[in-house]
Amino acid sequence: MKMSAVTVTILIVAAIVFLVWASASIKSGVYVNAFCKERGATHKVVYLTFDDGPDAENTPAVLDVLRKKGARATFFLIGEKVPGNGDIIRRLKAEGHAIGCHSYSHANTYPLYSRKKMVKDAQLCLDAIEEAAGEKTDLYRPPFGVTNPMVAACVKKMGFKTVGWNIRTYDTVTDDDDVVLGRIRTLLEPGSVILMHDRLPNAGELLEKVLDLLDAEGYSYDKPLPIR
Repeated sequence: MKMSAVTVTILIVAAIVFLVWASASIKSGVYVNAFCKERGATHKVVYLTFDDGPDAENTPAVLDVLRKKGARATFFLIGEKVPGNGDIIRRLKAEGHAIGCHSYSHANTYPLYSRKKMVKDAQLCLDAIEEAAGEKTDLYRPPFGVTNPMVAACVKKMGFKTVGWNIRTYDTVTDDDDVVLGRIRTLLEPGSVILMHDRLPNAGELLEKVLDLLDAEGYSYDKPLPIR
């Protein structure tokens, strides 16, 4: 039976919406199977993650708070920011934090890269991390959390373990700490992966408030991501 023009239009729009959602939501699992939350977790534990570092001024402030509170985190680094910040990278490792790849350039056009270009970009990031940290990593978080067939192909080629989140704090779009804390409180559940950014000027102060909230809710945060 021939479909009407309205039906065809609806199907096209639905397909577009699905594809946008599949790419924009790393939790969708359509293209890449990402660790976004510890499945089956019943104990009150969360995993802290930071993107877009290292930052010469703000990452050390974050590390100071983590050390004071006995917290552990996973830092997804931008490769081009690694050279010149080797002392920060070595401190990350010495204090028990984990490191992952967050691309070399974090370009706005990253989701449009070809597979070949993504693989090259990823390798540049891995090389920078290995030179600074003295070890390799297979943890990966795609820029913006966007996934698509090219990202999937890159993940397969590089043997990456992809990491997402189930709590996006939106700390990059609001400077109101109460908004961030309210979002975390609403979405918090055992095994949560929290996304923050250590490049922000208030990153250390915000982290301290986040950890105070987690303390009040009875959550532990003393381990990096349980992915090895």
